[in-house]
Amino acid sequence: MSGNIREQFLRERMRRTRREAEGYLELGMPAHALRSLERHEQLVSGDARGCYLLGEALREMRRYQAAIDPLHRSLELIPDDIHTWMALAWCYKRVGQIEYAIDALERAVDVEPGNAILHYNLACYWSLAHNSRIALRYLANALDIDGNFRDFVHDEPDFDALRHDPMFLEMTIG
Repeated sequence: MSGNIREQFLRERMRRTRREAEGYLELGMPAHALRSLERHEQLVSGDARGCYLLGEALREMRRYQAAIDPLHRSLELIPDDIHTWMALAWCYKRVGQIEYAIDALERAVDVEPGNAILHYNLACYWSLAHNSRIALRYLANALDIDGNFRDFVHDEPDFDALRHDPMFLEMTIG
């Protein structure tokens, strides 16, 4: 095969692999998505979306530590993908590395400062890190961007450390 035809063939194979993995993930079948991506591991490692899907499959299987490397690889290829930053933060939180989760979300906020879910999740993570001042600042930002997040605050266990803080109560009541 000539170089150009081979490249086309590999791009098409990767596109099909991504679509297959996405389909499995949509159907709630992350183990199938993982197998599909692992069959083409060499192609996946050079493809940002493929790495993200690999990380997502592992994350959905609750293999959080294993998901971190492919998510990092995805960010090496496309550093401003907030969905990947959020998935990475999710994994770091669940493996007990809250400082890395915070760093990931703060990088995402740098990319998309007007995204309420990023501010809300940062408020959660800073609350877990026992820094109420910063947590309340991010929560205020989230509520300023989208007041509907107020509906989630009362059921969010990450805010347990803030429940009796007067600023938290003032911000969330109403």
